[in-house]
Amino acid sequence: MKRFLTYVLLLLVLAPASALAQGRKSYVIGFYNLENLFDTYHDEGKNDYEYLPDGANEWTDYKYEKKLANMAKVIRAMKDENKAYHAILGVSEVENRHVLEDLVAQEAIADAHYQIVHYDGPDRRGVDVALFYRPELFTVLESKSIPFTFDSALDFGMTDEEKDAFRTRDLLMVRGLLGGEMFAFFVAHLPSRLGEKSGALRSRGGEMMYQESLRLMQEYPGIKIVAMGDMNDNPTDDSMFVYMHGREKIEDVGPYDFFSPFVSMLKAGYSSLYYRGENNIYDILVVSESLVNAPKGTLKIQPIVKKKYYARIFNPPFMVQQEGQYAGQPLRTFSNGAFVGGYSDHFPTYIVVSNK
Repeated sequence: MKRFLTYVLLLLVLAPASALAQGRKSYVIGFYNLENLFDTYHDEGKNDYEYLPDGANEWTDYKYEKKLANMAKVIRAMKDENKAYHAILGVSEVENRHVLEDLVAQEAIADAHYQIVHYDGPDRRGVDVALFYRPELFTVLESKSIPFTFDSALDFGMTDEEKDAFRTRDLLMVRGLLGGEMFAFFVAHLPSRLGEKSGALRSRGGEMMYQESLRLMQEYPGIKIVAMGDMNDNPTDDSMFVYMHGREKIEDVGPYDFFSPFVSMLKAGYSSLYYRGENNIYDILVVSESLVNAPKGTLKIQPIVKKKYYARIFNPPFMVQQEGQYAGQPLRTFSNGAFVGGYSDHFPTYIVVSNK
């Protein structure tokens, strides 16, 4: 009898711990610029001619399939490192839904069963942003494509005719439930750095994401927001620091600010790409205050690099140019106009959220 009571008592003690362990959840959320993922066919209205078999890049089925396999290899390698696929993966520089479907069907990552959120946008080159998600982890409640507008006090240095003719990628917003909690994800590919006034265009992109974030915070109190993308800016530039309210230190993040984990990493010498020979982190994720100061037992951003950096730049040796003038930089699809069968000119980046 005494042995039986001891056994029952032990079960009662262990049951809460077991339930807690089963309730622990961690999710990888990331972004990857796929660097010109085009198929080999012309899409009406898109300037994709260099990515055709008879185009400047002689973009054949072989090269396209190699590109798909390489992108899948990177996603799989991140899965192997994290012991789980990304729950959410934003991507940019994709031509259409067809290339996204071909990518998620690759043998290396088919078991992730990724679903896709994508809208055709107005970019003149024909590249869009999109979101991959695992439907068993994330339930989509709403999505929309947000077109770029000039409704701002910023000085763009452009005539009305130039503004009317301007075309760039839309912002993507996807709202849903991750681990039963309300989240919203923005995926962006902000305007390039061409032109003296281009900084104002990127600042407008940051301003638009921030304004839409405020709307969501007001409509869904406590919502957790992650904005990600190729910002064509560093996290210290105006688009992210001033207009997106990105803060370097957690203690400086106010209720309507965003925590910007890549600021400290940039200062420490990390890089997600090289632009004009300089280290940069353009592949940025920022998170709302609700993900930084989340209540105990709910999803919260976690330190994942050296126990002090809250983000990761994924750059294993196979993705890095090992020799020559570009040694140490991302191993690209093309180098000096020649097909070298690499991956992308950007390294992917990610964060981890957990209720541990």
